[in-house]
Amino acid sequence: MAYQPKKRKMTAEINVVPYIDVMLVLLIIFMVTAPFVTQGVDVELPTTQTAKTVADLSSDNSGAPIIVEVDQDGNLGLSVDNGDMLRGLALNDLLTRVKAELQLNPKSLVMVGGDGRVPYSFIIETLDALSQAGVGSVGLMTEPLDQ
Repeated sequence: MAYQPKKRKMTAEINVVPYIDVMLVLLIIFMVTAPFVTQGVDVELPTTQTAKTVADLSSDNSGAPIIVEVDQDGNLGLSVDNGDMLRGLALNDLLTRVKAELQLNPKSLVMVGGDGRVPYSFIIETLDALSQAGVGSVGLMTEPLDQ
């Protein structure tokens, strides 16, 4: 009897172990770098004793908060529903976006936060522009006073 080699069947399989290793490394990199990503404009809000949190105000209303921030240089930022802060907006762009958000959800709170070091005129100009754009009620943001 002559020796006959066994016929091997070809299989097409992808080895996924290297891909899993790469994904785990990427996950670790994103987890380590996530705390260093800034999410807003740096402002030092004035402090008060009777300040309410945005979460407290949002629970009273069903709308998502619209936050307009003015930094110490007078630059404007906008955040909708605690999303990423859009920085460096022109006043007309800011007003267009706020009006669009209010048309989508009329019960949204509009809050203006100004850096404690910003000239008062920047805050007044922003409040006046929001009023002229048809925003009926605007809240001013502060920090709770440390006791």
